[in-house]
Amino acid sequence: MSAPVIEQLDAPETWRDVAKKALHNRSFLTGLIITTVILALAIISFFWTPWSITELDILLKLKKPSLEHWFGTDHFGRDIFSMIMIGARNSIAVALVAVGIGVLFGVPIGCWAAAKGGYADEVLMRTNDVIFAFPALLSAVMITAIFGPGAINAILAIGIFNIPVFARISRGAALSIWPREFIMAAEVAGKGKIRITAEHILPNMINLLLVQGTIQFSLGILAEAGLSYVGLGTQPPMSSWGRMLNEAQTMMSFAPHMAIFPGLAIVVTVLGLNLLGDGLRDVLDPRLRRER
Repeated sequence: MSAPVIEQLDAPETWRDVAKKALHNRSFLTGLIITTVILALAIISFFWTPWSITELDILLKLKKPSLEHWFGTDHFGRDIFSMIMIGARNSIAVALVAVGIGVLFGVPIGCWAAAKGGYADEVLMRTNDVIFAFPALLSAVMITAIFGPGAINAILAIGIFNIPVFARISRGAALSIWPREFIMAAEVAGKGKIRITAEHILPNMINLLLVQGTIQFSLGILAEAGLSYVGLGTQPPMSSWGRMLNEAQTMMSFAPHMAIFPGLAIVVTVLGLNLLGDGLRDVLDPRLRRER
């Protein structure tokens, strides 16, 4: 008797077809352009910035935007555009690692809960609910009380908050796939739950995880800015968008550029990532493709 044929669920025809759909999606293209520019600035900051952010020049403090200093200078005479470039690097690094922690731990938990069901599923999900009840800021306060403020602790706080998010998403997606006929065929073929999860469940939820990862990435940047704003994130002398806003709040009346440009950097970056996530959802979700 021949082995049953194992199919994949709603897989795109080819990557070329997906790319063609993406190039015709305005949301995806706009988000991709914005995200690429921010990433390029972050990468370039490793090798070059217009001015050094560690050199102070009080004679140049609070200068308005000009050809020499595009975004002006702060109260220490540091170039704001250079600080935003380095702040982009730090924000992206923190958010990226934090999302990676969420995926690394949350997806296996969610998939395992869906595969086992029963008591194991209930225990894992209730544990996730407990973790989910503590927002990133509160987690950072507790972690900082033990280990002190810093980027590493911000990563841990945001990453821990991301674990139950990805656990819930992956569990829900896996539960919707397990009853499908090709999964039943895999079980008849003698495959165990772990192998079925690796070979059939995970490939069919990659699209969903990509979209959710993009969304959590933008939320991670917001969380990092918030933690830095209250002094729990990236510490001096490294630049951070959130701390730049904190330093600017008492100077809004006579140096508004100190707050405007870091604020715009956060808004534009989060907007670009959200547009990218929406575009990915439209391109990769087969149900949306059929509706359109």
